[in-house]
Amino acid sequence: MIDVNITADPISETPPSLHQRILSDIEQNILTGRWQPGFKIASEQQLALQYGCSRMTVNKVVTQLARAGLIQRRRKVGSVVLPQKAQSAILEIYDIREEVKAKGEIYGHRILSRTIRAADSREAERLDLPCSRAIADITCLHYAGDQPFCLEQRLINLDVVPDAGTETFETLSPGPWLLDHVPWSAAEHRISARGAGTAEASHLAIPLGTPVMVVERQTWRLDQSVTSVRLTYPGKSHALTARFTPSQVG
Repeated sequence: MIDVNITADPISETPPSLHQRILSDIEQNILTGRWQPGFKIASEQQLALQYGCSRMTVNKVVTQLARAGLIQRRRKVGSVVLPQKAQSAILEIYDIREEVKAKGEIYGHRILSRTIRAADSREAERLDLPCSRAIADITCLHYAGDQPFCLEQRLINLDVVPDAGTETFETLSPGPWLLDHVPWSAAEHRISARGAGTAEASHLAIPLGTPVMVVERQTWRLDQSVTSVRLTYPGKSHALTARFTPSQVG
C-alpha cells in the first residue's frame, strides 16, 4: 500500500526564474559534454542580449558556475569550461536494478511510502534548504527475486526537482528516475556498518541486529542539493567496489 500525503506546494507550480533558466541551459551544455573543456562561453553582454535580461542576472549565473568549478573566469579572455578533476577514488552511482541483474536475479521494487511535506530543521540543514520548504519523502524496497535486497529511504529537494512532486515511482524507482531527469555535478558517499534496527529488520526480513551495510549518499546540481538517500543492504548480500586512478601531481 502506498502512503501518499500531498500538501499544497506553490513552489512546484512556479515556473523557473530567468536566472534558473540561464543556469540550467549552460549547465546542461557542460555536463552533457556538448561544451568540451576549454570551450569559451559567450560574454556576459552577449548572454544578456540573448536572454533579454540584465547583465547583473547573467553575472550571478556565471559566478555560481565558477564557484561550482564548472567554468573559469579569465580576465580579458572570458569564461571557459573547465575539465573534470581526476579523483583518487571513484564510487559510481549504480542503478540497484543493474546490481540485481548482475547477480542473475529478477529485479523488482515496491514503494512503501511517498509523502510530500515540509522539511523539518534537520532535513532542511541536510539539503541546505530554508525550513518548511517542500520535499518528497520516499521509502522504497528493492527485491532480488522474491527476497528483499535493499531498503531505500530518500529525500528529494522539490525546489530543484519539482516534477518529483507528482511522480509515483511505481514504474521506475527514484534512483534511476532522478538520473534520467536531473544532471548532477557532485556526489558524496558515506559508508558504515551496524546492526539492523526494528524497521530495517522488518523490511529486509532479517533478524533484529543482523549486520547491515549502510550507504548514505547526497548529490548536488552545482551548489544546490538534489537528493539525500540512505541505502541499507543486508551485510552478507552486498560488497562495495571502488575504482582507483593515480592522483595527479602539479
